[in-house]
Amino acid sequence: MNHPASPHRATKNVTSTHSVFGAPCWVSLTSRDLEATEGFYTAVLGWQWQRARLGDRFRMALADGTPVAGIAAVASMWQMAVAWTPYFAVPSADEAASRAQERGGTTAVGPLSLPPGRAALLADRDGATFGIWEGELVADWESWRESQPAFIRLHTRDAFDAAIFYGEVLDWASEHAGCCQVHYEGGEVVLRSRGDIVARISSGALGSAPDPTIRPHWQVHFAVADVSACTRAAEKHGGSVLSKGGDEAVLRDADGAQFTVTSRRER
Repeated sequence: MNHPASPHRATKNVTSTHSVFGAPCWVSLTSRDLEATEGFYTAVLGWQWQRARLGDRFRMALADGTPVAGIAAVASMWQMAVAWTPYFAVPSADEAASRAQERGGTTAVGPLSLPPGRAALLADRDGATFGIWEGELVADWESWRESQPAFIRLHTRDAFDAAIFYGEVLDWASEHAGCCQVHYEGGEVVLRSRGDIVARISSGALGSAPDPTIRPHWQVHFAVADVSACTRAAEKHGGSVLSKGGDEAVLRDADGAQFTVTSRRER
């Protein structure tokens, strides 16, 4: 787990989860080998690195100077799976965790105090893992929204049921100012924050029966200039290509974590 606060506290352009609650606000990767993970994502996505506040096992990934993701080398220590996890902004981590449990979800870690906020790692009622964060976001969070990741997508068995779960836990489509809006577009449930698409929930064609073979999970998509170059770099540095289309490819890093690279023009 790696919280979304900047390693250097800024005095301006600081955004709180109280003003953007319910929206994806960060992505974090659990890893077994921090040095190898840094090398892989530097080669594939061109990231640079900063040490995070939580200690030697944590790093902040930067793209052109903008914080874009966190890396936590705790998979072995905490017996956690190697995976990318999205975090959602909430006004109260304790309340959101309680709501998730009341609706059939589970709590894996937390809520924990990680100054300047609180975080928890949860799973929805179908088993898809996600995080929640209460507190300050990365400095100049609006720039983060315009950088990477492009968006996140939940692959699940029943998109509408999932949308109800997350909507009730994260206050989507509520009366609160700044909440996310939910629509059905192009065969998917689409989540918008301030007009921008920030997440999608997909489960197949409208009216089709839930697919029991789907393993529900959140997939993180990173916007890149050249999808083909990313796939070549991934294979060269110990990763693999799981699928590839003209403007998108699903990759697996050298440690086993899956993610998607998407052409910037497709954002």
